[in-house]
Amino acid sequence: MVDEMSPVAFYVQLADLLAKQIEEGKLKPRQPLPSESTLQEEYGVARGTVRAAMRLLRERGLVVTFTGRGTYVAEKP
Repeated sequence: MVDEMSPVAFYVQLADLLAKQIEEGKLKPRQPLPSESTLQEEYGVARGTVRAAMRLLRERGLVVTFTGRGTYVAEKP
């Protein structure tokens, strides 16, 4: 869950939570990530927070986004 009292930005916390799920194998390569609205509800954050977290995960190379199809866990190099 996102810690409201943490000095770390919500989007960074969300990205770290999702990255941990990817590293632990709960989210597998080529598997779609939950939708923005699902993540909003699940973590109690705004849509902009979810989008910023996805952008951070893309920058880290953990996910890839396909326009109109969604965001998927990236293949491991």
